[in-house]
Amino acid sequence: MKRSTGLRPLLLLAALVSLLLAPQPPVADAAPQSGRPQKARLIRAEPPPPRPEALAMNAWTVGLAGGLLEGAPIRLAAEMARVVDDGDNLHVLPVVTRGPVENLNSLLYLRGIDAAIINSDALEEYKSQVPDIQRRITYVLNLFPSELHIFVRPEIQSLSDLAGKKVNFNSQGTAAAYSGPLIFSRLGIEVQKTFIPHQIALEQMRKGEMAAVVFITSKPVDAFVKGRFESGFKFLPVPYDSKFEDYYLPAALDAADYPNLIKPGDRVTTIAVPTALVAFNWPANSNRFERVARFVDHLFSRIDKLQGAGFDPKWKSINLGATVPGLARFPAAQTWLEGQSSTARASR
Repeated sequence: MKRSTGLRPLLLLAALVSLLLAPQPPVADAAPQSGRPQKARLIRAEPPPPRPEALAMNAWTVGLAGGLLEGAPIRLAAEMARVVDDGDNLHVLPVVTRGPVENLNSLLYLRGIDAAIINSDALEEYKSQVPDIQRRITYVLNLFPSELHIFVRPEIQSLSDLAGKKVNFNSQGTAAAYSGPLIFSRLGIEVQKTFIPHQIALEQMRKGEMAAVVFITSKPVDAFVKGRFESGFKFLPVPYDSKFEDYYLPAALDAADYPNLIKPGDRVTTIAVPTALVAFNWPANSNRFERVARFVDHLFSRIDKLQGAGFDPKWKSINLGATVPGLARFPAAQTWLEGQSSTARASR
């Protein structure tokens, strides 16, 4: 018994030493003195350094805001990406967005976006929010014009006849939904604006429930080429004047575009909204500037491939030297064009 009693203090001492030497939980994970439950504090490990292949891939990647999945801009963005691809030397990443009107917002504020396809009059919305918007954005290329089509019922004879009438501007997010009301505001005409798919609106027009539909897209439009309309349905002319000089271009619709709606020899004057490839005005010699400069060089040097078979026909009408109202050209694009002009003069 005495032997057993003598060992007891030694065993207790050994147990105490074991407890003192055992690893203790972090202070943050211990139960708080107040008795109220608290979340344990997580200790984050430092991320591993980027691997060389990741650095190489990101060094020359250009984010390009395209547009809605069903629209022409995202298709053009995908075709550009295919033609300029140069492995680790250049990788253009087209991004599906809410549309070319929203793309300006993406270019200004969304991480990883270096360039975007926009409607030129989208700049109007930012004048009050970003007063220096026209210094922060530059254009690379005037891609194609989107002509204004104001298609009306037989009883409508002029733009003023639409005052107070129901006019459809297509679904929200489209060019017509943004630019259409802006153009009508400049014309000084107040209408009952609706924003439903044009297929539905055209049926309502046939029934007399809708006075007009407004399309803003590249001609010819399938709905007017393939559609059949009663006599008197027509396009209204829109004169180009000083109200539109800041963002728009003069345009026309004729019988070659819509033989079922316009008589041979007739011409309907209208305006067009330039759809442009633009870039953020990165500081010269910065990495982001150099990325866009390389993109410009590859795109301009390979434009003939885009104008060949297998690509959107719009590329065939693109002029590299065409300007975009309201914006300055991206410096690398201007340099490329001047270099080509010098080469052409030297070869004469």
